[in-house]
Amino acid sequence: MTTQNARPRRPSSRQVADTGTASVPVRHVAVVGAGMAGIACARTLVQAGCQVTLIEKSRGFGGRMATRRTEFGGFDHGAQYFTARDSRFARVLLNAQDVVRPWSVSTVRILDELGHVLASAPPPKEPHYVAKPGMNALVGHWAEPLAYPERFGGLNARTLLQHRVVRIERDALDGTKWQLRTDDLSVDGEAGQEVLGGFDQVVLAMPHPQAADLLKASSLAPAFQKRLAEVSVAPCWTLMVAFPNASQPGMKSFGPHWNAARSTHHRISWLAREGSKPGRGSIERWTVHASPEWSTRHLEDSEDRVQAKLLKAFAEVTGIRATPAHAVVHRWRYAQTQTPLGQSHLFDEASGLGLCGDWCLGHRVEDAFVSGLELALAMV
Repeated sequence: MTTQNARPRRPSSRQVADTGTASVPVRHVAVVGAGMAGIACARTLVQAGCQVTLIEKSRGFGGRMATRRTEFGGFDHGAQYFTARDSRFARVLLNAQDVVRPWSVSTVRILDELGHVLASAPPPKEPHYVAKPGMNALVGHWAEPLAYPERFGGLNARTLLQHRVVRIERDALDGTKWQLRTDDLSVDGEAGQEVLGGFDQVVLAMPHPQAADLLKASSLAPAFQKRLAEVSVAPCWTLMVAFPNASQPGMKSFGPHWNAARSTHHRISWLAREGSKPGRGSIERWTVHASPEWSTRHLEDSEDRVQAKLLKAFAEVTGIRATPAHAVVHRWRYAQTQTPLGQSHLFDEASGLGLCGDWCLGHRVEDAFVSGLELALAMV
């Protein structure tokens, strides 16, 4: 740990590449954010011969490809499934068959407020996939070479979790490079500040409002800030409920006959029975996504108030009026892109600053992958 005025810390890893004739400096890239876009970008850069430092404020990988672990089993409380419309995404999924499974699920459309009028959803035009045992498993699988490079032949990569980047600035030791001021969130009590230096390029793979705030705090890239202002992303409140008593031997069918639904209920837009997904436990549990409109209106409500309202709506839609043994809510401030950037990434070659994320193209998991991939390809 260093104080604010300390000299930048140089991440320890190989600094030159042996070309057979002379030593050439290896380009060092900081990738901030370890969701799908960040991991896709970081992996591609390492494969292209760059040195990569991956920095993530959370304890793990995945972003909105998230899984909440509980004593009753997991909840995919972020992305529910993914498709593979992009051929490049489909190819890399072939190398992740240990964690990727198709999800064939009975899905309905709920056409009234109380869930009494149903219509069969049309068959999906492409396969739907999930990761097992939870959605975060796919990103975690792809992040392993970055987190444990020594297990993969000593790759030129390192990962720092629980580090929040608060400012990007020119390196104190070399004005042609960048340094990042970070809050080390892994320490007890007040976060200590750490300075990471020596970066030739910096990638921000994070929700667009957070990227805009960081660029503004760093007095950088006004043109990027202007483009980011054009993007809009809706929030989402998510409810997770479990009914362990429904899984007892001899218990008759519990709840609706369907396993997933898109809803026109004024509070709920999506519901899914977690046990219908491959590799999940058998305990009856549901993940419920509130609609973007309702989530926006109630964004700052207390968790208790949101939970009560969504439990009432869940009972109306499913007919399940039993009291769950487990009920929690989670707020995603940046969940579903409403107005995308309209291009796969932003990159300024002169400064070495780049931005990527699903918000560039849409809200699908593969949008995030394509964004991170194409940014990396533009950088190498």
